[in-house]
Amino acid sequence: MATFTAGAYANDDADAVTPTVVVVGQTPLPGLELPLEKIAAPVQSATDQDIERHRALDVSQFMNRQLNGVHVNEVQGNPFQVDVNYRGYTASPLLGTPQGLSVYLDGVRINQPFGDVVSWDLIPKAAIASLNMMPGSNPLFGLNTLGGALAIQTKEGRSHPGTSVQLTGGSYGRRSIEFEHGGSNEKGLEWFVTANQFHDNGWRTNSPSDVRQAFGKFGWQSATSDLDLTVAYADNRLTGNGLQETRFLEQDYNSVYTQPDITKNRSLFLNLTGKHSLNDTTLLSGNVYYRKINTSTYNGDINEGALDQSVYQPSASERAALAAAGYSGFPSSGANAANTPFPYWRCIANALGNEEPNEKCTGLINRTRSDQENLGFSGQASFSSDLLGRRNLFIAGAGYDQSNVSFQQGAQFGYVNADRSITPVNAFADGTQNSEDAFDSRVSLNGHTRTWSLFATDTLSITDHWHATLSGRYNRTAVKNRDNLNPGGGLDSLDGNHVFDRFNPAVGLSFTPSRAWNAYAGYSEGSRTPTAIELGCANPDNPCKLPNAMAGDPPLKQVVTKTWDVGMRGQIGSTSRWNVGLFRSDNHDDILFVADQQAGYGYFKNFGQTRRQGVEAGGSTRIGPLSLALNYTYLDATYRTAETVGAAGNSTNSAGPGLEGTVDIKPGDRIPLIPKHMVKASADYQFGDALSLGLDLIGVSGSYARGNENNQHQPDGTYYLGSGKSGGYTVTNLTANYKLSRKVQLFGQINNLFDREYTTAAQLGSTAFSSTGGILARPFPAVGGEYPLVNSTFLAPGTPRTLWVGIRYSL
Repeated sequence: MATFTAGAYANDDADAVTPTVVVVGQTPLPGLELPLEKIAAPVQSATDQDIERHRALDVSQFMNRQLNGVHVNEVQGNPFQVDVNYRGYTASPLLGTPQGLSVYLDGVRINQPFGDVVSWDLIPKAAIASLNMMPGSNPLFGLNTLGGALAIQTKEGRSHPGTSVQLTGGSYGRRSIEFEHGGSNEKGLEWFVTANQFHDNGWRTNSPSDVRQAFGKFGWQSATSDLDLTVAYADNRLTGNGLQETRFLEQDYNSVYTQPDITKNRSLFLNLTGKHSLNDTTLLSGNVYYRKINTSTYNGDINEGALDQSVYQPSASERAALAAAGYSGFPSSGANAANTPFPYWRCIANALGNEEPNEKCTGLINRTRSDQENLGFSGQASFSSDLLGRRNLFIAGAGYDQSNVSFQQGAQFGYVNADRSITPVNAFADGTQNSEDAFDSRVSLNGHTRTWSLFATDTLSITDHWHATLSGRYNRTAVKNRDNLNPGGGLDSLDGNHVFDRFNPAVGLSFTPSRAWNAYAGYSEGSRTPTAIELGCANPDNPCKLPNAMAGDPPLKQVVTKTWDVGMRGQIGSTSRWNVGLFRSDNHDDILFVADQQAGYGYFKNFGQTRRQGVEAGGSTRIGPLSLALNYTYLDATYRTAETVGAAGNSTNSAGPGLEGTVDIKPGDRIPLIPKHMVKASADYQFGDALSLGLDLIGVSGSYARGNENNQHQPDGTYYLGSGKSGGYTVTNLTANYKLSRKVQLFGQINNLFDREYTTAAQLGSTAFSSTGGILARPFPAVGGEYPLVNSTFLAPGTPRTLWVGIRYSL
């Protein structure tokens, strides 16, 4: 397991001998650090050796396997695009997901400017020297630190010298090559470079991944100063075909609902960091950074607006239009769901005259493109000196971040094919259709954001055993949005100027009476500003259907999280450690997408409170060549405020079976996609100097589906299929490392050793297909002029058993 180091003796005497000493930085920037026992929070740490030993694909997979309180939702269906959840808060690459974790790379917050998303594929695993998961709403880590902050430090040539080449290959066409080189010289120069190329065909239908990353850090170091320039580049193409409907997942575990779902990420990252020691007690540090990220998506989706329409038999006028355009072979009568499983003639005919393609075309091609530029700087001063005769560490700093974003979105109508791909036609969702249900999914938005911040923290050793910390950060964010399609600030315009500011405090106390154990208690506050997606759909008088559209809106309030942490941690001898803690995080003015009277529409609003609370416990020991670890998290995540939300796929919705109604959330209802129980266990055995074997287990309990916010959905087998939940699961992974010689190492891994079929997330929604796989439109007679639909539970399947092996040659 990753290190949850505890129990180091809190004694500042030089003669004090401690079995384990771990120091942790207090801010994203490098500075003077504190021993863990002085920190009033259960920080989890890992090194590059931990990451290499467990052979995880990337940092998100490593955290899922090794960090307590972390689980992933594979909503996108691609191994590099998982939602990472910690204590019920999320860092996701999916635009529109409420983001509650901040992620830092060498002091730079890498949550992207548009939507605060985190693209895990842009973080090169081979460049990571260490990581710390900071729990709670630590204000020193700035915006989005609601449930925690992940701080990653990268390798340097002086600390990671040498050259290596690594080759891997395995299941589903996986193959990769990776290169590393680090070094330094007597003039103080140092360098570290790594590059990799990865390809995987994917285990699901048409789901390949191509990842290309390059990273370099070049620096100079003297006795008092350290200067480093980081250059990182990535060019990736990821296919993640998302959730699958429960019936088809049971028939074919590899199948997809629709295809393709392609994301292309291209990123350039520059970061200049510096440290200078004025003397033994004063350290100055800072950085200047620049990022450019270009992301495009191409998604083949179902057009749900066609499912309550007659989409099979072309009318006389449509047949005439088809004939005039040179088409032939279309049916003159009798086309229906039984004999036309994949209708397309009405779609083509309506596209010709731009009449009703929004109603007659069964598919959509959704495209987005975002171009983001992000730059800024930060600096801090650390002072370690006595205050009133007691040891004291004071850090103060400031930061500035600026971003410019261009976001484009559009949709093209098409029809669904037997292989679940979408064939586009010459008609677009731009609101020009001659149809009463015409909609416009276009977005063309330029956004400009500036954030200023001031922060400070002070840790005072009140006595040899008591240590108090007081921290705070002030953030001021100005958001300026300009709508290229509807400028001027009217009802439909995204134009807006928004300003958010807040001071977030934190206080902590730790107590270390002996070498064996210490206790801590802490309180912290953090905040996040509403994203452009939320600001673009917050007007109850002008609701929208997400993620297809945004509209002009009044401002939302910031989400503010207040967190308590209380716990104990200790060490038995030099080989065994333990920890137990309680936490509670309350979100105030949380943001939720709520229902409007218009079917399928809604808007974001500040609605009240949510809560995430629980227990974390863990332990590890080493018995000769055997290392064992066990971690457990109980997580109770609930709504604390009543609200009404849209629930078209929920059997208890207000409109009736198969229709688009609402459900009422009550205080105490569980938040979807957050499990109650998580268990992580591992065992590693060293067979002499050459061979080691490791076994790790992930156990996660079930969770409610998104759309089942009231926790009351029940399937009836007719209008509603599937349980409305994602079941619990356990997954076991086996890792082997063998040193063939001093220079050559062989390794291998079997993930999901027992080939369990499992799911990590669920969502309720209408299904487009019959039990035999054909398009199913108007499956039931009309009720009050509206046609009910079949609804189902859509599931995110977990990866089946995969095997891969590799060889590493080091100089």
